[in-house]
Amino acid sequence: MSDVSILAKQISRKRTRRYAAIALVVVAVIAAMALDTKVVKIGSADDAQEQGFAADSYGQKTFPTIQHDVESRAVEAKTLADALQVNQQDAVQKYGVGTPLPVFAVKLEGVVQAGQMGIFPLQVAGLPEGTQVRLQTGPAITGTDLRDANGKIQFGDFTNQIEYQNAGSAINRAMKTAVLDKLDRDALPGKTVQVVGVFRLLNAKNWMVTPVSMEVK
Repeated sequence: MSDVSILAKQISRKRTRRYAAIALVVVAVIAAMALDTKVVKIGSADDAQEQGFAADSYGQKTFPTIQHDVESRAVEAKTLADALQVNQQDAVQKYGVGTPLPVFAVKLEGVVQAGQMGIFPLQVAGLPEGTQVRLQTGPAITGTDLRDANGKIQFGDFTNQIEYQNAGSAINRAMKTAVLDKLDRDALPGKTVQVVGVFRLLNAKNWMVTPVSMEVK
């Protein structure tokens, strides 16, 4: 056998041993990964932890508490409007929640006027002249008034600003599912509605009410 043939066989054996060693290492790594792998069932508590903050679950769990709180504290629209007109600071201290732009819980009955994009002006009897009330019914529910309505949900409860914002949006979605999904918006103008909801004090004579409960008569 020539020297060249012997050398070729030696090289082939070395390559075979090297590939075998690599294969063993790969198998060992895969085995170690398998031992360290945790099977997580979709929808389980561990699944929520893996995915991070579950906003929609939070919203569905939290909205009923907010709804109950708002309904228990809601002030008649005329009483609140008169108080804001007489002394806004006193009205904020007595009825408002949060600063610097407090949120009020209000209950009212009004006649729905023609609206746009799911926002309807309401004609509410007995309010001071110039006071305008609008009701947002979706499909898009904007703002964080519901999240901030009881003053108990704080930024520090969340990991970051994104989670805090997502919590507000999720509460809005939960409210929409519970209160507004079956609402016939096209048929609302001219109807009388009874509403319990919240609004943020941006203008004492211009309220954008987000409902927590609503009845169409």
